[in-house]
Amino acid sequence: MAARKAPEAERARSLEQLLAAKEIVISCGSGGVGKTTTAAAAAAMAATHLGGKVLVLTVDPAKRLANALGLERFGNTETQVPLSAFEAAGVTPRGELWAAMLDTKQSWDDLVRRHAPDAKTREAILANSIYQNISGRFVQSHDYIAMERLYEIHSAGTYDLIVVDTPPTRNAIDFLEAPDRMADFFSSKLLRWLTAPTKSRVMNLASKPFYTVADRILGSQFLEDIAEFFGLFQTMAPGFVERAEAVTRTLADKRTTFLVVSTLEAAPLHEAEFFIDALDERKLNLGALVLNKVLPAYLRRTATTGVAKRLCADADDLASAVAEAGDPGDISRVLGTIGESFLNYQVVAKREAEQRAGLARSPEVVAAVPYFDADIHDLAGLLQLGEQIWR
Repeated sequence: MAARKAPEAERARSLEQLLAAKEIVISCGSGGVGKTTTAAAAAAMAATHLGGKVLVLTVDPAKRLANALGLERFGNTETQVPLSAFEAAGVTPRGELWAAMLDTKQSWDDLVRRHAPDAKTREAILANSIYQNISGRFVQSHDYIAMERLYEIHSAGTYDLIVVDTPPTRNAIDFLEAPDRMADFFSSKLLRWLTAPTKSRVMNLASKPFYTVADRILGSQFLEDIAEFFGLFQTMAPGFVERAEAVTRTLADKRTTFLVVSTLEAAPLHEAEFFIDALDERKLNLGALVLNKVLPAYLRRTATTGVAKRLCADADDLASAVAEAGDPGDISRVLGTIGESFLNYQVVAKREAEQRAGLARSPEVVAAVPYFDADIHDLAGLLQLGEQIWR
């Protein structure tokens, strides 16, 4: 698996060093691997140890982040995580932690207000029934506006670091490609046809069969409304294309890096490799790989192998030594099972280590997070996870 590498002198040795040198960190991974939690943990650690203003921005429709940060809710407008949440976790942060969740419809309305050439066009678009129905639904809407929102926040210069929590991996590719696709849309034949005068479309022999069927099903007024909407929409084309190109440049900027989150299970690991390859194809910086639910290192120690084997072999003798604890036969079976189970886990742990070694050649930083005894549900838990990946 090829991957873009930073020059050796520039490579970060820890997530702390990586985040200290970046302004945007984009967290990616398949569903269920802890991507959202890891993004929030990285942001919380940065706010705690690096200082400044840190924002975690989620574009994943799942609303898990608010619970993890101890917030009742948050939306398109950034909300600060209260200092009381840090105090409850037993830490005093050097900086501030903020959170926001993308509101697709609100973000599109704000975008129209910025890019419309005049007030009349702006109000016509916002009042258009077609726009009201599709602005939060049409293909690439969510992905493009997520990138636009990221660019808007970053350009404002309010935050020292922005950590972005993306949708699951394959959708995250759409997230990366959305700016280019939006720019392509404004130069497409489809848009030219939609914005052409109705009579011209009817007279066009190539489109006449389609128009006849569409007119019968939808009505000519509906088609005219579509043409009017896209005609108004096209007036914003220069602004959209310019911003789409700026967003693409931001993704490729050296101040932006990607953090891929996975477990070492086959399916998530395959998704991680797929995304790492996609980043390499686009010449985007892969800063870190975080592997969650990794078995502990002591399982790989040679000395523990002997202990487990002796536990299996000497189970009867050991059972006799602690006979007061119960039936010697039961004790022997329990001890033997424990030893055998340990050896089985050891095989898995060594296989995980080999998988990690193969992946470690790609990103600047590779961090491993062990299994946690309980689910992470508050800021203290996020910081506990963060300690595992920070240095």
